[in-house]
Amino acid sequence: MLRPPVTIPMVFVQGMVSGVQARHQPCYAFLAGAGIAPELLHQVGARVTADQYVALFRLLMEGLDDECLGFLSRPLRRGSLALVIRSAIGAATLEVAMRRIARSFRLLQDDLLLVPVHDGALAGLALHFTEASVARPTFLHELLLRIFWRLLAWLVGGQLPAVGFDFAFERPLHAASYGKVFPAPLQFECRHSAFWFDAAQLQSPVRRDEAALRTFLADAQTQVIVPRRGDDLVSARVRDHLQHTQPAWPELAATADALHMSTSTLQRRLANEGVSFQSLKDELRRDMAIVRLNTSTVPLATLACELGFADSAAFQRAFKGWTGSAPGAYRRGGP
Repeated sequence: MLRPPVTIPMVFVQGMVSGVQARHQPCYAFLAGAGIAPELLHQVGARVTADQYVALFRLLMEGLDDECLGFLSRPLRRGSLALVIRSAIGAATLEVAMRRIARSFRLLQDDLLLVPVHDGALAGLALHFTEASVARPTFLHELLLRIFWRLLAWLVGGQLPAVGFDFAFERPLHAASYGKVFPAPLQFECRHSAFWFDAAQLQSPVRRDEAALRTFLADAQTQVIVPRRGDDLVSARVRDHLQHTQPAWPELAATADALHMSTSTLQRRLANEGVSFQSLKDELRRDMAIVRLNTSTVPLATLACELGFADSAAFQRAFKGWTGSAPGAYRRGGP
């Protein structure tokens, strides 16, 4: 693995299958098809690999023939989002593209309107549900916001920094996991869910054509739902350094030296990003362990050594502390 792996908290898996469950349909076949052990679904602290998360998304879309995964009264048939994006190809600016996307989506759905919005120096896209009295699962808001934010960013070349996300529900218990998915200030209990960006970006030219769209659609699920790396963050640089130096697993001082800064400066900059060196190391070791357990038959003793543990018992204690489960639960969930 050349780059640090990504894992997804189980709460987002629970959200993804909640549309199926609300229709009283079993979800275990979808989980098993994605290599996710069903017994982990309600395990606090459990996580899945990015590949498993994307596989589950694809299996649900294909099995339901619905790109909104059963959350809306009328299915969003497979190919609908491609049609919406295609309507924006050829638009002169992001502003025009947003209007086209909103119009196209309205032709496909009755429950929801996509509404371009302005507020002073900010512009954005808001979700307006036509039946405000009908409670919508938080995951539907989460899913649609990240899909359309990522799509607009892709249209203008890949970068559309968000300056805020609004959510039309109370702050959920899993809001601490929002940081990598929604990397901007968050507001809850808003009238509408929305994402916001600098209004000057509305005049950004659309830079994609039909050929680029075909390439994008070949792996669209990964593009829109897997958390992006913040390569400009110091924490990302630390994760990269630890990834490339394992199994040595350098300590704080050696890592600071490798990044050409003092120990105190590294600690301060990580604190400003809301993390610590030890938490980054533990998260990376957890993610590497989950990926290895799901994709290989490596003995636990070997994996423990790779991750810098004295022995298998120490690794297993740490793993259960990170995820709430023994490593074997993840191996059973593997392919």
